Amino acid sequence: MREQAGMAVGKALRAAIVTMATALLVACSGGARDDGGRASATATTTAADTMLADEADGTNWPLYGRTFSADHFSPLRQIDTGTVGQLGLVWHLDLPDTGSLYTSPVVVDGVIYFAQGYSVLHAVDARTGKLLWKYDPEVWKVAGVKQRAAWGSRGIAWYDGRIYAGTIDGRLIAVDARTGKLAWETQTTEGPDDGRYITGAPWVFRGKVMIGHGGADFNPVRGYVSAYDAKSGKQVWRFHIVPGDPKKGFENKAMEMAARTWTGEWWKYGGGGTAWNAMAYDPKYNRVYIGTGNGAPWNAKVRSPGGGDNLFLASIVALDADTGDYIWHYQTNPGETWDYNSAMDIELATLAIDGKPRDVILHAPKNGFFYVIDRASGKLVSAEKFVKVNWASHIDLKTGRPVENPAARYPGPEGAVVMPGPMGGHNVQPMSFSPVTGLTYIPAQDTANFYTDAGVDRKNWKPVPGRMGYNVAISFAKPPKPLPKRETFLLAWDAVKQKPAWRVPLPVNSGGGVISTGGNLLFMGGSDGRFVAYDARDGKTLWSFDAQTGMSSEPVTYSVDGRQYVTILAGYRGIVDGSPWDYRTQPRRVLTFAIGGKAALPPAPPPAKKQFMTHPGFVLDNAKADQGEKLYSASRCTSCHGVALQAGGMAPDLRESAVPQSAEVFAQVLHDGILSQQGMPGFAELSPAELEALRHYIVRTSRKAASGVKEGPHDEELRH
Repeated sequence: MREQAGMAVGKALRAAIVTMATALLVACSGGARDDGGRASATATTTAADTMLADEADGTNWPLYGRTFSADHFSPLRQIDTGTVGQLGLVWHLDLPDTGSLYTSPVVVDGVIYFAQGYSVLHAVDARTGKLLWKYDPEVWKVAGVKQRAAWGSRGIAWYDGRIYAGTIDGRLIAVDARTGKLAWETQTTEGPDDGRYITGAPWVFRGKVMIGHGGADFNPVRGYVSAYDAKSGKQVWRFHIVPGDPKKGFENKAMEMAARTWTGEWWKYGGGGTAWNAMAYDPKYNRVYIGTGNGAPWNAKVRSPGGGDNLFLASIVALDADTGDYIWHYQTNPGETWDYNSAMDIELATLAIDGKPRDVILHAPKNGFFYVIDRASGKLVSAEKFVKVNWASHIDLKTGRPVENPAARYPGPEGAVVMPGPMGGHNVQPMSFSPVTGLTYIPAQDTANFYTDAGVDRKNWKPVPGRMGYNVAISFAKPPKPLPKRETFLLAWDAVKQKPAWRVPLPVNSGGGVISTGGNLLFMGGSDGRFVAYDARDGKTLWSFDAQTGMSSEPVTYSVDGRQYVTILAGYRGIVDGSPWDYRTQPRRVLTFAIGGKAALPPAPPPAKKQFMTHPGFVLDNAKADQGEKLYSASRCTSCHGVALQAGGMAPDLRESAVPQSAEVFAQVLHDGILSQQGMPGFAELSPAELEALRHYIVRTSRKAASGVKEGPHDEELRH
């Protein structure tokens, strides 16, 4: 009786919230925007918008963060702290392709959609695990050098019967959700050689689909976001994030304002500020919030030698959803110089602040501070450290600016150990806010890095497009002493009190994102192969499942025919040694669970022992190997094959490869790109001498591994 009463109340509450959300969206569809943030009349609301605004109905998971609030929370509670022990596998689907599953699925009307590898879209029946269709945009045919952005797709979106995805060659594609047929595609970047690529999820609202891009880490890129008509793919508006060459004029008053915060000739380096991950749409104010990236190059003394805040780097920028016009911004790192981008989650909530409800943004970017920001005004409400931080002592609540430690800007040749490192206190793995517990759950970490620009000719420094050294302009010098040990943990954070509630340790290698539910549960997949359900109130492990491989994906939960399911994509995308998951042998699967599930995975094969190549007969030249070691990092090989060749599941372990034995075969693979369709791009810019240097480095490292000598790179943290 109590459960039935609760269900009745729940239905009534859901109906009330749907009615209220519909009224809000209808209100937002008319009237010119004024200082109160009301919407203009340039777009209409659809039934899809009403569904995406409905926080109370957990039937579907249609967006990267489930709903417009992007809080990665589901109100479903059939699976709760009391029943989670009955959770079992319902079905699994093995995926034959080796593409990355560093992504998040969406679910609508009993169909699971996800992108594997280079945005290869799949549709799977959630009840049975049957593959319904598959669409391959054949990125490898057109991506060229952009194929080196090997992260794959981090997420997709459903809207009004279509699936939307970005591709690393810069396309935005719309595919019919029922048939898998292409509806339209449009090129969002400025050309095949502009250096931009897309790895993030699209964001949909009011008949539009918005997409950003990455690329500033490796090329002279100026960030922007673009909105397109969801039906036709026609561009509606574009907002540039950093200003261009003043001699060419500015697109709008916002760029004119931003240019006053830059010095030197920043536009020659692009500037950065790419919006490559998190954004959000706010139906109450009809705004979109853009999380922006770090500066390019990292070193602010090079790109903006006279100082300045460098707007809108490392910021949240609020734009009118209909026009793309600037409304407000909040910058987390003025004059950013450590790769502290703010492209991490932007989650919308209403919290009781000083006893009154307040519409806020919850944001935990790389720099290690947890921010609560007023959605209406962009004013800072509060900010506190959630991990170990030494670049700033605190955030001044009156000015909203950090109080920096001057030594963190590495002013002298001695350099500085800065915390967090460029991997950040919180990276791209999604966090989750639960309105049930009032806590935010963050895949967090304590990291550090050594920064110095000693030996860098800042005045004459020039980028090398396409190489890692482009975006840094700091030295890769060895730190004077070992860096603090990296620690990774799941952190429950009280945003009102700005204090931790609890934390539990996680495997050092990063896993996937976290979701929370109305059943007081957290679900998270780990790099150790354990899929875990935690009690959201205290972090106690309540249930776990051996997935037989690591997980980099975020799970989702939804209901079909009144039954709650939980689905996660299993398959690890790692780039550091210590991961037991091998690129060639690890399974890649869709796993779906429900109460009473009785299915089982086939027995896991025994771990394969590493077979490091010794390359008999190869005459090693250590000078060439030294050159190859530098070239390996500069050419972004670490993004797939790992630091010091210590692959962790993203790509083959080159220490086990026979390809370097033959100069001819090595050139065909690395220079000519004969394995592009399999995900290995060509590097046509490499000279024969550079190819030979890389061969010698791989052979030397392979022989060391075979003899039991392990590499220990000091620049391990210099990666996303």
